[in-house]
Amino acid sequence: MKYHLFAAAVLAAPLALAHPALAAPGDPVALGDGLSLDPIVEGRLRYENVDTPTLDADAVTLRLRAGAELKHKSGLSLLVEGEGTLALTKDYNAFPFAIADSQRRTGYAVVADPMNVELNRLQVQYKSKPLTLTLGRQRINLDDQRWVGSVGWRQNEQTFDALRAEARLGPVNVDATYSLSQRTIFGVDAGPRLAYDGHFTFLGAGAKLGPVNVKGFAYLLDYDPAEQLGALAVTNADTQTYGARATSAFKLAPKLSLNLAASYARQSPWKDNPAHYGADYIAAEAGLGLGPIGMNAGYEKLGSDNGHALQTPMATLHKFNGWADLFLTTPAAGLEDWYGGATVKFPTVKPLPGLNAGVTFHRFESDAGNLHYGDEWDASLGFKLGRANLLAKFADYNAATFGADTRKIWLQVEFAY
Repeated sequence: MKYHLFAAAVLAAPLALAHPALAAPGDPVALGDGLSLDPIVEGRLRYENVDTPTLDADAVTLRLRAGAELKHKSGLSLLVEGEGTLALTKDYNAFPFAIADSQRRTGYAVVADPMNVELNRLQVQYKSKPLTLTLGRQRINLDDQRWVGSVGWRQNEQTFDALRAEARLGPVNVDATYSLSQRTIFGVDAGPRLAYDGHFTFLGAGAKLGPVNVKGFAYLLDYDPAEQLGALAVTNADTQTYGARATSAFKLAPKLSLNLAASYARQSPWKDNPAHYGADYIAAEAGLGLGPIGMNAGYEKLGSDNGHALQTPMATLHKFNGWADLFLTTPAAGLEDWYGGATVKFPTVKPLPGLNAGVTFHRFESDAGNLHYGDEWDASLGFKLGRANLLAKFADYNAATFGADTRKIWLQVEFAY
C-alpha cells in the first residue's frame, strides 16, 4: 500500500503543477462569422484502497477526456468528446460481475474503474432562452441524480443516446427525454454491460410556488429482453416511477440559512417485468448554514413490497447511502437511511484555497423485517493547488446483518481547462 501511495503522489505532482496554455471552460476561442471553439481537456488521477475481511484492493487509475465544442451565435453547437482510462496497477477487480476478461480479478476487491477508451459524448444542440434541444450521446443529470445521473464519481462516465428537450412555458419548466441506450461505466471490455438498450422516457415539469420549487416527474424504463441484459434482469429493471420533489431555501439571518428538500415517488412493474409490487420512495432533508459551517440531517427510504425493492439503475448511486457503496442494488427488504453530517470551509487558510472538510454518519435499516443492516462514517478533505483540485475521502462501513465490514480510502487530483 505504501508503494502505491508513493506512486500516486509522484504521478499527481506534474498534473497539479502544470499550467498549459489552453482556453478555460466557458472562455471559447473566436473563429469569426459567429463561430467559436471551446476546447475540452480534463484529467483525474486517483488512488483507491479497499479493505474487507476477505479481499483487498489498491487501484491507481488515470482518466483523461479531450474534445471540443463548436458553437454558432444562432444557438447551434456540436460537441465531440473522447474519454480514456488507464489502469496504472492491477491489484484490483474492475468488474463486479462474471465476465471472461483479464480485468476480472476475483482475488481482489472491486474497484469499478476498468481500462477503457470510448466516445463519451457526441451531440448536436440548439439553445435559446425558452428552449434547449440536445440530440446524440450526452450527459444527463436530473435534479439530485437519484433517478438519472452521469455517475461522475467513477472514472468512466455514464451517458445516454437520447433526444432531450428543455423548455420554459410561462411559469412552468418542462424537461423531456427519450433515450435508446444507457452507456454504462464499465466500458468496452464489459461485453453486454457496455450498454443497455431499450426505450427510456424521463419526464419532468416544475414551477416556483412562492418560496418553494416543486416538480413532478415520471421515469419509464423499458429495457430490451432479459437475455440481452444478463444479470441486470434480477433487479426487475422494467419499471414505471411517478413522483414529486420540493425544495426551498430561507434566509433566517445575515449569516444563517435553512435549506429544505422532500421527495415522494411510487414504483411498480412496467412492460416485461412479471413481478407484482408497488414500492414507495420517501426522502426528506434539512440543512443549516452558518457562515463557513454547514449541518444537515435526512431520511431516505427505498421501499419494499411483496419481496421486491425499489431500484434506481440509472442513478449516480455513489451520492447516496454511503460512499462505501454497499447499497448500489437495494436489498429485497428495502432500505432506510438515517443520516446526518457537517461541513466546514476554511477561507482564511490562504495557502490552500478552497480548503473544506466534511463528515457524515449513516444508520441503515430495512424497510421490511425490522433489520439493522449496519452503520457508516464518511469523511472528506479537499483544497486547490493551482489549477488542480485535490481530494481525500474515507468511508468505514460496519456491518450488522448486511454485507461485510468495508473501509475505503481515496486520494485524488483533478484538473479541467
